[in-house]
Amino acid sequence: MNTAIARVAVVGTGVIGASWAAWFLAQGLDVEATDPSPGAEARLREAVAQHWPTLERFGLAEGASADRLRFHAALEDALREADFVQENGPERLDFKIDLFRRMDAAAPLHAILASSSSGLTVSGMQSGCAHPERVVLGHPFNPPHLIPLVEVIGGERTSAEAVERAMAFYAAIGKRPIHVKREVKGHIANRLQAALWREAFHLVEQGVASVADIDTAISQGPGLRWAVMGPFMNLHLSGGAGGIAHVLAHLGGPIEDWWKDLGSPLMTAELKQQVAEGVAAALGDRHERELERARDALLLNLIRAKSASGTLET
Repeated sequence: MNTAIARVAVVGTGVIGASWAAWFLAQGLDVEATDPSPGAEARLREAVAQHWPTLERFGLAEGASADRLRFHAALEDALREADFVQENGPERLDFKIDLFRRMDAAAPLHAILASSSSGLTVSGMQSGCAHPERVVLGHPFNPPHLIPLVEVIGGERTSAEAVERAMAFYAAIGKRPIHVKREVKGHIANRLQAALWREAFHLVEQGVASVADIDTAISQGPGLRWAVMGPFMNLHLSGGAGGIAHVLAHLGGPIEDWWKDLGSPLMTAELKQQVAEGVAAALGDRHERELERARDALLLNLIRAKSASGTLET
């Protein structure tokens, strides 16, 4: 446990913020939460209660308790004694700039200010801060109380020390932080997802396959391998004794040809409707909450299995 950070402030307690709060509590931290939305406290406590049985299966840290959660109506009260701040506000740069300005003024000088932003740059968000050197990205993957990945990056005015402290903190509470070395829209994982989504939408638009069959093609095919190790290591293993060098020597040309043939669909109203109808048809009588529970149970088992395997823990 990173003893230098004992109290975390969670700013914005929607789906992502509530999941973060539950994870921080499960790691034995004190959590000070704030959100201006009506009914936010009740929704947050309900979400934490829903996540807690899963977190108990993960294994709670010593002293972990949902009772260590406090909710504040005022941002300044939530941040007054924080060692680390995890921000989860709306994905609008103008909003973030003002929010980080307020957080910077309210938080102790030693506190790291981290954003869960899925695509905005730290350089933009820190532009109104008096102490921009402590602002970093701490982008999780949904749901943060299950998925280990956290993408960390600094902006133009972030100190190397702040990035190192954020990386160390996330690692200390059981996350798998990666350091994004240069600011790009969508960071790393979202860009990789976007590339897959683009072709998935294109295949639907062109009538190549149904929404359900495209989902099956991933979930019952390469997605199973991707859950174990990443694209480069999977390529390496597919090359046998020659590894990735052998694969690229023989398939480099065909892969490049596939790249040239990939589509660039536009998010037209017609395409949006076509995909939505395809999802509804695939969903059938099942409820989203039912799928979420099944997904989370499988994720928990997979993550625990990966943690128990030193060879596959990449």
